[in-house]
Amino acid sequence: MHIGLYFGSFNPIHTGHLIVANHIVNHSDVDKIWFVVSPHNPLKDSHSLLNEYHRLHLVNLAIEDNPKFRASNVEFRLPKPSYTIDTLAYLTEKFPLEQFTVIMGSDSFQNIHRWKNFEYLIDQYSFIVYNRPGFEVKETHGAKVEVLEAPMLQISSTYIRQQIREKKSIKYVVPTSVEQYIEANGYYLK
Repeated sequence: MHIGLYFGSFNPIHTGHLIVANHIVNHSDVDKIWFVVSPHNPLKDSHSLLNEYHRLHLVNLAIEDNPKFRASNVEFRLPKPSYTIDTLAYLTEKFPLEQFTVIMGSDSFQNIHRWKNFEYLIDQYSFIVYNRPGFEVKETHGAKVEVLEAPMLQISSTYIRQQIREKKSIKYVVPTSVEQYIEANGYYLK
């Protein structure tokens, strides 16, 4: 089976993530998408991160009705910070019959040369890159890259957290189940 690995903090997961994932599963040869919740991205500040188990639960709520999507906590058991190459090595060993492809935005792909063991990563794995405005893929570093034009929403997890802190509605930018759970638990208010 061909698995697309969609790495992210998902802090919180939002409609934009889901639209991209749905587009990729419908317009590529990926059979399923695993949302890999990263406890700590080494290239991002972690002070505003909700607990990883809470974020994983929100992902599960968001995707519960889609059999082609799965939430993964694989990085919770690996050393922190999380490095994609280490996660891929672990998954490849644990699931030797699966083919893994990394899913990422073109903004992240522009920084691939800064990733741990990026030469090995691009030699061993393929990538599905969805274009983000202002970040055209010009350099692939020799990676096997499929560029997709997925529908984009100009929303971000940062925007959602700000809306919550300002006590404004996040209706429609996150699934209803995610909105209700965030509200019921007071997430992101501080």
